[in-house]
Amino acid sequence: MTFDFGGARLVASRDRQILGWIVNQFLYGEVTGIQCGHWLYDAPDLDAARFFSRQAVEEFQHVDNFLRILDLLGEAEAEPHRIVRFLATGMMPASFEEHVCLEMALGEGFVLMALYAVIDTIDHEGIREILERAVRQEERHVDFGERRTREAIARRPGLRTPLLGLSLVSTWAVRRLGRFMRKRLPEGHPVLSQLPRFVEFAVERSELRLLRMGVADTLPSRMPASRKAAAVALAYGRGLVLAPGRLLPRKRLTETYLRDPSLRARVGIEGEKDVTRPPAA
Repeated sequence: MTFDFGGARLVASRDRQILGWIVNQFLYGEVTGIQCGHWLYDAPDLDAARFFSRQAVEEFQHVDNFLRILDLLGEAEAEPHRIVRFLATGMMPASFEEHVCLEMALGEGFVLMALYAVIDTIDHEGIREILERAVRQEERHVDFGERRTREAIARRPGLRTPLLGLSLVSTWAVRRLGRFMRKRLPEGHPVLSQLPRFVEFAVERSELRLLRMGVADTLPSRMPASRKAAAVALAYGRGLVLAPGRLLPRKRLTETYLRDPSLRARVGIEGEKDVTRPPAA
């Protein structure tokens, strides 16, 4: 998931405005961690609920991290680009399965690759250390999204095509953001001039992720345009059909937790540890 920039460097003192713009996009994405509360309320099982409760804390730790980086750069907080808003808020999924696929596996996967890129190129040790701590948590988020997407598709293969359609829209938006940056970045910059290749590299890795999660049976770049268009149409058409059903009452974790297989799993493990613990002197 790391792109080879050939040893090129982002110099904090020279590139602080560009880095400030990049960090402000990350900052907005972390503030959308408020959505963890929605998914915690809609969590289908205890495994997901525990994960989202921890993730919410981590996302707001990242908010503080990016504010610290802006201070180190001497840059102020600023509004995100409209495409970043669309990706992080405008495409907020309508179901748990869409969330783990689009936001956690794909969305945070793109973010993770961007963080790797900054870590690999930034010349500022303090900024790099902050980001290195953050990526370990982001990696867990992506891993959870991949795992739960695979499980969802294994249970309900019919999810494959609508998830593919929404993923294609997400990828289109990432490419649009890349084109916007390419038009406005300084020419000849050792790192930023490689942005077009980096964006395509990130898209290739996202396609591989879709393949590995079972969302796609072949790389989307090799699919005929008609099949991709049909997947997008199905995804949005399905959303319209299912919309009225979201208003109906549903059983939440507070009603199903006693049947949850992981309810006592941790307690059992801890109990086994206690049994083998030597008695106190």
